[in-house]
Order: sequence, then structure tokens, then C-alpha cells
Amino acid sequence: MPLERPVWLRPAPQLDGFLHPAFARVADVLRQQLALSPGGAAVCIYHRGEPVVDLWGGIRNASGQPWEADTMSPSFSTTKGVASTLMHVMVDKGLVDYDERVSKYWPEFAQMGKQAITVRQVLSHQSGLYHIRQMVDRAERMLDWEYMIRAIERTEPMHPPGERTGYHGLTYGYLVGEILQRVSGRSFAELVHDELVEPLQLDGMYVGAPREELYRAAELIWPKRNIVQPVLPRGLTRRILRASAPALDFGARQIGVELDVESILDSLAPRGIGSFDFSASKTLRASIPAANGLFTARSLARMYACLAAGGELDGAALVSRRTLRRALRRQRHSGNLAVIPFDMRWRLGYHGVFTTQGSPRNGFGHFGFGGSGAWAEPKRELAVALIVNSGLGTPFGDLRIARISAAALTAADARGRSRRRRKTSAPRATASEGQAPA
Repeated sequence: MPLERPVWLRPAPQLDGFLHPAFARVADVLRQQLALSPGGAAVCIYHRGEPVVDLWGGIRNASGQPWEADTMSPSFSTTKGVASTLMHVMVDKGLVDYDERVSKYWPEFAQMGKQAITVRQVLSHQSGLYHIRQMVDRAERMLDWEYMIRAIERTEPMHPPGERTGYHGLTYGYLVGEILQRVSGRSFAELVHDELVEPLQLDGMYVGAPREELYRAAELIWPKRNIVQPVLPRGLTRRILRASAPALDFGARQIGVELDVESILDSLAPRGIGSFDFSASKTLRASIPAANGLFTARSLARMYACLAAGGELDGAALVSRRTLRRALRRQRHSGNLAVIPFDMRWRLGYHGVFTTQGSPRNGFGHFGFGGSGAWAEPKRELAVALIVNSGLGTPFGDLRIARISAAALTAADARGRSRRRRKTSAPRATASEGQAPA
């Protein structure tokens, strides 16, 4: 079978969809993961501007209904990559400047020592405004956009802007989102539709989903048991830290710093988060641009494929190469870290990519709590997306996205080598054969 021809899978209990034969290992990894998971998942991969993997399997809810081709899943911090992409679109339109003060676009922001904070510092998690636990009295406040904006306006930064890098686990979306809404005059949900979904013809990308689309949403299935003993009050807060702390602590010890549990709580665990339902319809219909995106893997992969191709895909120009180069430049930081005590290799809104077979130097994207993730690598023209509905992991995904990503990298590199060999071994065409001389 020719290398460039996709292989279509027959409907099977585990997987449905299609894949290019060079990416068969991705299907193997996904099958293994589904065998160990109580839920379902979908993977989509683009290579050189074309979809080469579009697979799904498992179940979409606790009732055992199968994952469908159009199933979307809540994807937590993977949403930050979408919010960041919107910011770069607005910069490209001339509506925002990375180095301008936030208060230029949002005048009420200039309170409580925040007047000097820049858009760049917000995008690189250096504004000192990660402490949502101190800003609001309960997690349900996240459903009220105006309440969250007023709370941020009245809040003093934890440190002078630029002094530390502290992951803005939940506040990032309101900071970025309010700037975008101020300069565009549109809601965040409208911006997602107008600036990403429409030009790229995406199927299944919402941050604030309409009620009529919620039938497609997978239900989050939380694990009932964890191997780490509980140390916090009962609920999701405890599960977050029990799942995340070992991995984070290991990373911290490797670079000789202590895990700052208080800053993790401040950033990721507003009071009442244990009873906050990210699967509830009222949550999915709200916009929480750091945490409640409802996506198909297909939509995420296509957005990142556009970025991997330099900002244009299939005739749709999303952002210029010049703006994209600025957005993807690694950001300087002081070395002082909070919340996540190791270097995430931040770009403007995207972090570096981590796989079980190393980190592609130019890879960028965003992974999420629960295991989802999406990213791109321009040199390889590769884009990868995974959505899931079960598991915990860390705030930046877990080994599932790392293993899927490793399989995708290996396949893309092998496909590239095969293509180069074919070009090298191909006979030269001659003018007598009806072609221009080589």
C-alpha cells in the first residue's frame, strides 16, 4: 500500500476512525491506554498540513455510552492554549501590544499596585495574580465573569510584576479574556467562534458552549482511589494534590528547590473546588478560559496545525509568521518560581512540550489537568491533540499525552526519513519525458 494513503479502521470495540500507516504506533498506545482507563479518549494528529490520525474509543460517561466521532470533552488547562492563540490573533490585528500595560486596555485594572503589569507578563505568568484562593470566597464564583473581573481589579499582586514566575492556574483565562473582550467588544465565547472556529472550520471548540451542543459532551469520570494518602479536606482539592504532588515534588528536588504547597493551593484550589462540577451544564455554558474548554481532539489539532504551518492552513490565515515568531520566543524569567517549581519553558501563553522520549526543542502548546493536551512543532509541521474524560495527573497532563506525543514524534521523523530516501533515489526526469529538466 502506498505510504501516502490512509488506512481506515473497521468499527471495533476499542477504536474507531482512521490513521496513516506510518502512525500505527499511535493507535497501539491509545489502545493500551484505553485498556487501563475507565473512560474514553480521542487523538488527532496533523503532519505536513494533513490529518494523519483521527481515532477515538472507550466510553463517554459512567453509563457506558460509547465515545462517538463528534464527542467533546472538558479539557481543563488545555484551554489556555486556545485563549493564548486568540491573544496572538488580536496582536496581529494591531489591537493589542505585548509590551503595553494591561491598564491601557482595561483601565480599572490599574489598582492595588497593578498599573505597571504588561500583557507580556500576563502571558508568561509573571503578573503575580495567580492567587485565586485569596480573591474569591468559593469556586462557584468562577461562573460569574463580572464578579471575577471585579475581584481581580481589587486584588494586589503577590509580588512585583516580573519578580517571579507563578503559574496562573485559574486566573489566567480571566486576565487574558478581559483584555480580549475590551479590545474587541465581543464576549470570549464569540471570539472563539469568530476568530478560530469559523476561519479554520473547526468542529467542536467551545469555551462557553451553547446549550444545544451539550449532548456531545463527555462526562468526567474521576478515579475512586489513589495510592497517596489524603492530607487535605475531602474532595477534589485533595485529589489534585495527591495526584500532582509526587510528580511536582520530584521535579522540584531535581533542581534543588522545595515544593511550595501553599502557592499551589492559591493557584489551583479556590475554596469549594471539591464540590465544583466541571461536567455540569452550567459550568460548560460559562466561559472559564483557563479551565473549561469543551473540545474535540480534531478541533485542537487543526488549530495547532495552522500554527505549525506558520499561521495559515488551507487558505485560512490566522496569524502572521512575524507575530507567531514573537509569540513562540522563550520568555526570560528571574529564576524565582512559584506554584510549579521548575522551568516550563514558557513562550507567550504556551509551555514547552514534554514527551517520554524527550522534548522537541521548538515544540509549544498546553497540556491540562486530567490528561488532555495539544501542541505543535513547526520544524516537523506536526500537531498533536489528545482529549480524555478520566484520570487526574498533574496540572500539565500526565503520561498519556507524553506517550501519545512520543509515538507521534517517532512516526513523523520516520515518515520524514522515508520521504527523503524516496527523493534521493528517484530517477531524474528529462525533457524528452515531457517535463522540465531537473
